[in-house]
Amino acid sequence: MIDDQTSDSSQADLEATTESAPIEGAVAAESPVDEAKVADVAEGEDEAFDPAVDMPMYRSGMDWFVLRVASNKESYVRDTLQKKVQIEGLEESVGRIMVPTEKTRTLKGGKTRITEVKLYPGYIFVEMKLDPAGRIPQDVFFLIKETTGVGDFVGTAGRPTPMSAGEVEKMLFDSRMPEEDPTVKLEFEKGDNVTIQEGPFENYDGTVDDVMPEKGLVRVLVTIFGRQAPVELEYWQIAKADE
Repeated sequence: MIDDQTSDSSQADLEATTESAPIEGAVAAESPVDEAKVADVAEGEDEAFDPAVDMPMYRSGMDWFVLRVASNKESYVRDTLQKKVQIEGLEESVGRIMVPTEKTRTLKGGKTRITEVKLYPGYIFVEMKLDPAGRIPQDVFFLIKETTGVGDFVGTAGRPTPMSAGEVEKMLFDSRMPEEDPTVKLEFEKGDNVTIQEGPFENYDGTVDDVMPEKGLVRVLVTIFGRQAPVELEYWQIAKADE
């Protein structure tokens, strides 16, 4: 059994690392997508219940907190904490643990790939109940502290700071279960100057004339023998021209 002096010292060690950076900085700053942070998602999973939609934004006595975790460990930490909470019977103290993602569909060579990209790399969001002093309950503290990949909570004065209602609303919106058949996300707009990187017109420059996300195609106007001609290309075959 852990005495009060030991637990206070251990908790102080973890909480002393908390920073006073505004929570909105963690929630609002969406990092650029990194190939290493893209995970394949199994298609056809049937999950009717959505904790981000089918449960109230706030539950009695609980608030939402931002927990820093090791990059690329977001899903691992979430799954591990959820299992530990169930095993220890701490559902009254720790509720939902969310990792907001965006699901996109890519087309290449006629093949479809569904990927899920983390919107806030290095952070997870924990629904949790603090003790009357505003500190993490001792049993919850050790459960979280002893999980591989866990950093510290965003907070001030050594105590986790609850997210604002606006931040929680945005986080839950981003955490909704993705659509079963998302459209292809294209980064091109009509009028963009592009360079063709693959195919019979490789190294030609052109201008985007139309974008067709449902097909994963972009129509590009290319000058051939002194005349402009429309060429339909898959989005991965072109890149924005250097400014």
